[in-house]
Amino acid sequence: MYVSDWMSKKVFTVNADDYLSDALSLMKEKSIKHVPVVKNGKLKGILSDRDIKEYSPSKATSLDIYELHYLLAKTRIREIMKTRVITTTADTPVEEAAMIMLDNNIGCLPVVDGGEVSGIISDKDIYRALVDITGVRHGGNRICVTIEDRAGSIKEVADIIRKHNFRLQGILTSYEGVRDGYRKVVIRTKGKGDFSSLKAEVEDAFRTCQIRKG
Repeated sequence: MYVSDWMSKKVFTVNADDYLSDALSLMKEKSIKHVPVVKNGKLKGILSDRDIKEYSPSKATSLDIYELHYLLAKTRIREIMKTRVITTTADTPVEEAAMIMLDNNIGCLPVVDGGEVSGIISDKDIYRALVDITGVRHGGNRICVTIEDRAGSIKEVADIIRKHNFRLQGILTSYEGVRDGYRKVVIRTKGKGDFSSLKAEVEDAFRTCQIRKG
């Protein structure tokens, strides 16, 4: 799955010379947290709700609420926007986009093609991807086991699941929190099989497992 599968293709943008109050109105109306700043279609910066929150208190210490509103109405976006923008492309794997956002502590990535903004992917889109990839919305039993990191080890778990008339809905694997030579696998099942027999055989075959009936 790629960024193109999850990004928002309808992107709301602002100009650096627009007023901050205009951006605030747009973000509130469209229920968005990030707005790319463009000029002649080219990306020049980005404005987030966090930028506005960080800017407002620093200016509000000696102002009453009416003066603060006046200040925001007169502030140009270029004064607080971030000009160093981390971007991505439509053909970037969605998990790489998620890693970039996590490593840089940012909530979105503008999707750029030839310098122009063709979309935007946010943390909310990443959540949607995670829900879809795991299959959690469709229910099913959740089998979590720690297995040896060798060829065929996942198949051994899958074979037990199929043996009890369940199908595989999603498979995730991780090396976090397990000792060398092992990995953790989470499999969500699909179908109506014999859950009790499945649970008993998995628990007998693997020392470390967690099984949740869906």
